[in-house]
Amino acid sequence: MTGMSLLMRSVVPVWILTVLAVVAVGLFIAPGQFLVFMPVVLGLALLVTFGIQLLVRERKGFVNRVSASLAGAVVILAVATVVLGPLAFAAGAKL
Repeated sequence: MTGMSLLMRSVVPVWILTVLAVVAVGLFIAPGQFLVFMPVVLGLALLVTFGIQLLVRERKGFVNRVSASLAGAVVILAVATVVLGPLAFAAGAKL
């Protein structure tokens, strides 16, 4: 098992679940509440990240795997906020 394949196998599922959660927010949540649920998605990404890391028996690279998982989730959420943010404000969301 190489370090890169372990990194990708433990990081990519978090990114995929984050994308799916953002799509679910976009489809099933009222537009005025989009920005309320972005931190919830980030919290779920954090929990999934640590859950996956508990399943990985390799200690070496733990910080790199967690950092990559959460950095990717933050980038995905930033893009989602750029897309959904204007829709939320158009629907009457307030800061």
